[in-house]
Amino acid sequence: SRSCSCRLQHWALLSVSLLNCLLSTACSVGLALAIALTVHSRGTHLVRGCNSSALPLDARAAIATNDCPFNTTRIYDTALALWIPSLLLAAAETVLSGRSCLVALVFRGIEPCAHGYGTQQV
Repeated sequence: SRSCSCRLQHWALLSVSLLNCLLSTACSVGLALAIALTVHSRGTHLVRGCNSSALPLDARAAIATNDCPFNTTRIYDTALALWIPSLLLAAAETVLSGRSCLVALVFRGIEPCAHGYGTQQV
């Protein structure tokens, strides 16, 4: 845009993209940690809410008790099936937000992005 508030738009793009990049990175790290802990413990942390002493060591095994407030038969597979695509999307969002932040730096002429190949690309 070639309006008078071009400077304001550049700073808004920089601040929003930087904030989004930080939040997406935190989300990616959190999801990666959740996936790692779940795979390492074979899903036993997912069924901790059950008050049954008949809990198996593997969350994929069938539980023959009604003490759980949720269905435990597919919780391990469902959690991973939802978390892995979410991790990939959060990582892609981090990359795109980082690129938007770099574009805002190029627009403002802030070093080290002000001169060089990045400016010619934009």
